[in-house]
Amino acid sequence: MLVFLYILLLFHHLHTKAENTVCQLMGDPKYPLLSKEGDVTIGAVLSVHSKETLPSFEFTQKPQRLFCSSVNLRDFRLAQIMIFAIEEINRSDSLLPNVSIGYKIYDTCGSRLSSMSATMALMNGHAIAAEDRCNGQSPVHAIIGETESSTTVILARNTGPFKIPVISPSATCECLSNRKHYTSFFRTIASDYHQSRALAQIVKHFGWSWVGAVNSDNDYGNNGMTIFLKAAQEEGICVEYSVKFYRTETEKLKKVVDTIKKGTAKVIVAFLSHFEMGNLLDELSFENITDLQVIGVEAWITAKSLITPSSFRVLGGSLGFAVRKINIEGFADYIIKEFWDTDFSCSQKEGNYSQYAINCSQFQDLLALKNYKEDVLEQSYSSNVYKAVYAVAHSLHIMLNCKERSGCENGVTIPPHKVVEALQNVHFTTKMGDYVWFDSTGAVVAQYEVVNWQQDSDGSVQFKPVGYYDASLPPDQRFVLNTDNIIWAGGQLEKPNSVCSESCPPGTRKATQKGRPVCCYDCISCAEGEISEYWSNAEKNNCVFKAIEFLSFTEVMGIVLVFFSLFGVGLTVLVAILFYSKKDTPIVKANNSELSFLLLFSLTLCFLCSLTFIGRPTEWSCMLCHTVFGITFVLCISCVLGKTIVVLMAFKATLPGSNVMKWFGPAQQRLSALAFTVIQVLICVLWLTLSPPLPHKNMNYYKEKIILECSLGSTIGFSAVLGYIGLLAVLCFILAFLAHTLPDNFNEAKFITFSMLIFCAVWITFIPDYISSPGKFTVAVEIFAILASSFGLLFCIFAPKCYIILCKPEQNTKQHMMGKYQLKPY
Repeated sequence: MLVFLYILLLFHHLHTKAENTVCQLMGDPKYPLLSKEGDVTIGAVLSVHSKETLPSFEFTQKPQRLFCSSVNLRDFRLAQIMIFAIEEINRSDSLLPNVSIGYKIYDTCGSRLSSMSATMALMNGHAIAAEDRCNGQSPVHAIIGETESSTTVILARNTGPFKIPVISPSATCECLSNRKHYTSFFRTIASDYHQSRALAQIVKHFGWSWVGAVNSDNDYGNNGMTIFLKAAQEEGICVEYSVKFYRTETEKLKKVVDTIKKGTAKVIVAFLSHFEMGNLLDELSFENITDLQVIGVEAWITAKSLITPSSFRVLGGSLGFAVRKINIEGFADYIIKEFWDTDFSCSQKEGNYSQYAINCSQFQDLLALKNYKEDVLEQSYSSNVYKAVYAVAHSLHIMLNCKERSGCENGVTIPPHKVVEALQNVHFTTKMGDYVWFDSTGAVVAQYEVVNWQQDSDGSVQFKPVGYYDASLPPDQRFVLNTDNIIWAGGQLEKPNSVCSESCPPGTRKATQKGRPVCCYDCISCAEGEISEYWSNAEKNNCVFKAIEFLSFTEVMGIVLVFFSLFGVGLTVLVAILFYSKKDTPIVKANNSELSFLLLFSLTLCFLCSLTFIGRPTEWSCMLCHTVFGITFVLCISCVLGKTIVVLMAFKATLPGSNVMKWFGPAQQRLSALAFTVIQVLICVLWLTLSPPLPHKNMNYYKEKIILECSLGSTIGFSAVLGYIGLLAVLCFILAFLAHTLPDNFNEAKFITFSMLIFCAVWITFIPDYISSPGKFTVAVEIFAILASSFGLLFCIFAPKCYIILCKPEQNTKQHMMGKYQLKPY
């Protein structure tokens, strides 16, 4: 008893202790680099330093603090513009009156590890021990940052579950547009979708069909390059190589440079962050690789940190897309004043004017430096941070029900998800005249300048605007370039040429090099007495281009065939609607109504597949037209074959002791149609894998014309497709012929016999006509055979039933259908 009492008391003591225990932070909390208290707080995560020294993780002692070095002036400026915008709002009487905004700016040192630590600090605050309950209020109301896509992904994923809004001024990865994964993410810059496609457009604009590609091995580079490669393929641009590396991968960088050195492409698309671009620039300079036309992105194209005495040899003449520069009024004077007051102790103190004069007078001549504001304003992302701060302020202004005279409501709790909702509806105009709003993905409209690296007479490098891209304009007005003002790679005035193979001279023709992209080809001399792509005129005294012939949608024959194809589709749909409305009547239910509807569906596809034969042959259309034709017709014949077997089995089932219908019920009928079709699918896959049909220029049939047609690739493959259709059709005809004499008031077998007779007759006559027809008439003959056999099946099988349903409804009864023979139900 005493033992039991002791255990009970011990358990109660432990339980009471557990109730009083709260979560406690292990290690020292991370403090912001810059901070100020306010009624509401905006957090920021920026890489004010660009390098981080990692301690050794031995897991035997408390981890040491991370050490940061190498000031990143770009992000330092962004931190200053954020403070400038907050101070400007705090002084405003119209936006958040009587509410002060504070800030907490964390430095991540360009490290993903520090980014995670800073994110946790912003979400948790500085408390060493957590309270025993949550009040639903985040220590910050919004977070500005990060500047790189990879670290922004970390930030957005961690804050997303808590609905804390994150606004990035420069993270452009298209992956962040996924609202399912990043519900509370916004950005005052466009995603890379438009920039990546614009890169392909600029390459095509200058006629470069052979390029190299290099990207950062992170979310930013990988997603952007994927979009570019897809767009380049659509534009007919060939990519010689696509390589990637991350800033810490020295050996991989050397392999990338080696690939560039060995490549023949004179144009390189560099989808890199400014860190990776700096590493690549150093290595290219070391290897003395120059005269490459580099096409860049907003992350590095205007980065002054890349300008070194040797960098112009490598990057001179580079073209790329830059974020539009906007002059923020008052910021340059603000930042100079801060610098003046802090570094030279020029802040005047009360009662100490003489000391102020002594401290500052000796430095007055520094303000006379020429164009001192230009270096402050060169960063294009500054306006994006400015817009982000104002977007948060406008959302808070709405939530706090602020009035210009009465001010804002006090003591209002602001849940983070409410700020997200307010940001989605924010619309305002900045003092620079920019209209700011967020689209459904949380981004702003894509607007870029096209800039060119040029060198002035004094040797300084300038980023000269030579065009623009504006996604808000109509497609034909979005992209504008002024090529006359461009300086090309190596300081040249003439555009470089980057092709795998030069255009074939007169008297030769292209022959694709096996195993290489289509941009690479050999030029083979034309045969004796021939001129490439030409023919003589009627007078035999001049050469003219050969006419190109194919069955088009605009000529009379094409229009007629399209009409009959669509007419067949319309009739089939009408029959399907009629059957569905009468689906419970005996004539529709007889002989498996499911097969009837599947047959109508396959007939619709048969009519539609004829359209794929019309138009200019392409690689996809050539493979599609023959395979779709083969598969749809087998599905159609399989349904007819199933219906024929049902008729035979039904009459066999009427014999005493017969139980055959259980072996061919509705489920077996569906499976048989599927099995027959799968066999044709396998034949088509084998055909497309081994030797698919491809576009072909036939110059042999007509001397004065070039016939664009689809070569069969493998004649055996095409014969196998037709042969399998023919085998099923003959089998169906034989079974239907055997069943056509069976006694029944409505024996469907006789109509199937007629339909198969027409089907076989059409395709038997098709073969000699197909072989003997010239040019585009070959295609017309094949379309005619498809339409004729489809109409034959539609009319022979369904017209009699439609006639009884519409004109003889008194015959649409079970007694009339069965006659004196009673079929076994199934």
